[in-house]
Amino acid sequence: MTDVRDPADCQTMTDVRAGVDAVDRALVALLARRFGYMDAAARIKPSRETVRDQARKDDVHAKVRAEAERLGLPADRLRAVWEELMEQSIAYEYEAFDSARG
Repeated sequence: MTDVRDPADCQTMTDVRAGVDAVDRALVALLARRFGYMDAAARIKPSRETVRDQARKDDVHAKVRAEAERLGLPADRLRAVWEELMEQSIAYEYEAFDSARG
């Protein structure tokens, strides 16, 4: 993201869009890594019933809230984003679990 301006330095919508596009590319790369961990979880977990783990979801929500608050971000909005992210991750993990076991 070296060729994009910091948000405070943006002067045009072209600057803004270039920054958003760069962030989106970085987010997709991070999501690829996160989904790689879902592949690992699907490989490691002993049974399909262990794929959904509500205690872990609650823990992740708490950690995201704390980090959002630390950064001055709207924690409730990020909760909604993370809820969807976790549900999609769980769905992916179910698929990976089933695929790994035929």
